[in-house]
Amino acid sequence: MLFGAGFGTRMGDLTKTTPKPLISVAGKPLVDHAIEIAHEAKIENIAINTHYLAEQIQDHFLGTGIKVVHEVPTILETGGGLKNALSILGKDPVITMNTDAVWRGNNPISELLSQWKPNEMDALLLLCDPSRTHGHEGGDFTLDDHGTIFRGGPFVYSGLQIIKTDALSQIQQTAFSISKLWDIFKQSGTLKGHVYSGKWCDVGHPEGINIAERMLAK
Repeated sequence: MLFGAGFGTRMGDLTKTTPKPLISVAGKPLVDHAIEIAHEAKIENIAINTHYLAEQIQDHFLGTGIKVVHEVPTILETGGGLKNALSILGKDPVITMNTDAVWRGNNPISELLSQWKPNEMDALLLLCDPSRTHGHEGGDFTLDDHGTIFRGGPFVYSGLQIIKTDALSQIQQTAFSISKLWDIFKQSGTLKGHVYSGKWCDVGHPEGINIAERMLAK
């Protein structure tokens, strides 16, 4: 599932008339960078949620087979958006991916799948080492020798994860952050992380576009 419903407020004037997933980086929309990664990893069942300037995203995917889940009347955030799309995604673990980043190196979905251990994990987050992170400041997580992750620390959450969705039924809210699901898994020690071997760039802000294009050109 691709998260594409957000308002893109960090992009300023760039998202006044264009939804963030359709902002162009290195000659193609951000969301197409994500779709390309998914297809390279042999992921074919793809959905994207929409809310802000949804018609443009719907038009972009006409005839592609990618399923568009429109959130009305209000935006549901990442956790609520995932829960809202379960009728399309099914009961199996889901790969979720933000659409405001670009990557250089190994296919990040393939790398994450290679580390996925469903008997030991309820969620596996792809993290980035600060030295391989571009256009982003601050960290999100620490991880121990067993790959269990904890809030706070140098590693940046890339916006890509594999996650089981059964526990969504325990959350009664309609709109909520995916972090509520992480908190459930944290209690059982099944919230895990893997540090990406390549480079990652945050393109959620205008300066990130030039930074990302320079990273991709190297």
